[in-house]
Amino acid sequence: MKVILTGHTRGLGAAIAKKLLSSNIPVLGLARARNTELATSFPELLTQVTLDLSDTAALATWLIKDVLQQFIGDSSSVLLINNAGMLQPVGPLEVQDLTSIARTVSVNVTAPLMLSAAVAAASKEVADRRIAHISSGAGRNPMQGWSIYCSSKAAVDQHARAAALDQSNGLKICSIAPGIIDTDMQTEIRATPLEKFPQRAKFEGFKSNGDLVSADDCARRLVDYLLGDKFGELAIADLREVNP
Repeated sequence: MKVILTGHTRGLGAAIAKKLLSSNIPVLGLARARNTELATSFPELLTQVTLDLSDTAALATWLIKDVLQQFIGDSSSVLLINNAGMLQPVGPLEVQDLTSIARTVSVNVTAPLMLSAAVAAASKEVADRRIAHISSGAGRNPMQGWSIYCSSKAAVDQHARAAALDQSNGLKICSIAPGIIDTDMQTEIRATPLEKFPQRAKFEGFKSNGDLVSADDCARRLVDYLLGDKFGELAIADLREVNP
């Protein structure tokens, strides 16, 4: 197994990368920065590409190179994990920053769709091909102030549904919501002004009540599912409701 992972430098992405690398699985990490800790611990297993996924032109230029093909090599299985994501802008339409909208849609939607197509094309000879979008309950349940985030997560959900219908040879795809995780995004949510996000108290309660799952615990369950035999049975899934 070889894994391509976006957003591997912090939060859930870093925890996923550590879990995979600790299992002796090579990882190609794509992010704006480098994960120096993992690079030091797993120098022979971790390959890193410094790339801003909101810059779709730069991503397209990188994808036309043969980096993916070289990384996949003669592996019998490959997994793409589209983990990188952004929350902003938060608030009603009239206060949303236009540049922020474009950036978030690029990271949350355009980049995952581009990477999915590129990995599928580069792995035609691979018997076991898997694509996982890290989605959110927000893509299935609209929330006031989160029109951009909710719609972007709904987009990757629908992408998984439609791509699964193509029944490409050996390709399994799933858009999976990982649950409520104690990451920087939760901190960002709790710091949002009430006038922009009236449901902030709900997320403050998740923290104060101890309902947040650690990134390491989530990554352990998530990786088990992504590598398990049941992956691909569902195009849309919630990690809290599935078994590996």
